[in-house]
Amino acid sequence: MKFLQSLIFILSISVAAYALFIYGFLELGIAVHPAMKKNFQAHSIGIYTHIFSSMIALLLGPFQFTKSLRIKKPTVHRLLGKFYFVSVLIGSISGLYMSFYSFGGTISHYGFGTLAILWFVTGMMAYSSIIKGNVVNHFKWIFINFALTFAAVTLRTGLGIGFASGLPFEVFYPYLAWLCWLPNLIAALFLLNTKFVRIEY
Repeated sequence: MKFLQSLIFILSISVAAYALFIYGFLELGIAVHPAMKKNFQAHSIGIYTHIFSSMIALLLGPFQFTKSLRIKKPTVHRLLGKFYFVSVLIGSISGLYMSFYSFGGTISHYGFGTLAILWFVTGMMAYSSIIKGNVVNHFKWIFINFALTFAAVTLRTGLGIGFASGLPFEVFYPYLAWLCWLPNLIAALFLLNTKFVRIEY
């Protein structure tokens, strides 16, 4: 389990750093399909809001599961949690907006739109649980929520696999709108019902 946590840390930081470089220092849309580039530039505020808020959530998310931080520095844990929660709210709302303009047609629109809604709802459930003092439910909801946050990583992994397969981008990309988060969600629900994940507070 420690190996998996370390891998998640590394991948989250790597993808967040990639996003910061690509969207913070280069021309908008330079690293995406030409058709997507036009769309990004036409909705630059929406895409920048989504990318940078999601990047912050991806960076902060793994720290919410660091036991030593929760126990030894609970104030820091709560502060990072608040920043994570706000980032998820902004990222999900802007993601829902951008889903209407996503490349790939109806399949993409519904895929990314469903992700955005679930990301928002699970974030709200995690926040609501901790406000009520239910730390067990809080852990479960934040675990599921971060699995959806991690879609930023699995999307880019899927892109690599898609390009390596030789399939045309317009063929495989619409399905990534579902495949980037649905396996994550299934895995999170499975892990929460096994002994691989221990809820410790």
